[in-house]
Parts: sequence; structure tokens; C-alpha cells
Amino acid sequence: MEHCTHTPFNLTKNQSLVMSALSRASGPLSAYTILDQLRSEGLRAPLQVYRALDKLVEYGMVHRLESMNAFVPCRHPDGESESMVAFTICESCGEVTEISNNGFDRQLHKLAGGAGFNVKKSTVELFGECSSCA
Repeated sequence: MEHCTHTPFNLTKNQSLVMSALSRASGPLSAYTILDQLRSEGLRAPLQVYRALDKLVEYGMVHRLESMNAFVPCRHPDGESESMVAFTICESCGEVTEISNNGFDRQLHKLAGGAGFNVKKSTVELFGECSSCA
């Protein structure tokens, strides 16, 4: 999975450590897995990881996968996330891929607008099998 390498913010030490752990990972990581990986770097409490993750999500550098309670780095090469992000999640091997489509994004906004709702951000999680497992 290609990840965003552009960092437009001055990250704190903890944010940088968490971002590095996520960037090295081959798949989504839970906050506790990140904590276990970074104990030798001085992170001792879950709150330290959660605070860093909250800021990284706010900056658009990391996405939270609600169904897995896990986090992945944003893969947008320019560092700007779309308002609509979707993930394919393979139920067999666990592979997670970030996808986006401007047409779908526009359609989602149109549907929500028709219901009197202004979408600011959404994450869609699609479950099934990847091409390797199908």
C-alpha cells in the first residue's frame, strides 16, 4: 500500500512515531498494537497513542477503519484527502485498500443534499474478497 509522504504539519514526537509505525505496517493497526511497537520509543500509555492518532486523523494523514477499530495512513500522494474515502476490506486475507472516485463523491453529496444534508466527510467500508482470494 502506497502511503502519503507529504507532511504539511509540524508533528509532535508522538505523532511522528505513530505515523512512522503506521507507514511501516503492511495493514491496519490498532492503537494498542501501535503502543506495543512504540514502548521502546518512550510511549507508555494508550492515551498518548490516541491523542496522536486523533491529530493525525484531523490532519487527514490517517484514516480510522470503524469496523476494525484500526488505523491506516492516507495513501493520497499529495497529502490531501478527499471528502469521501472508501476502503475495500478482504474478509479472507485482511488486505485493506483505500479507493476514491470523484464521480461517486459528487453523487454522494447530491444524494445527501437532496435529503437536506451537507456532507463534510464520509468513510465507506466495503467487505468481500480481493482478487487474490476470490
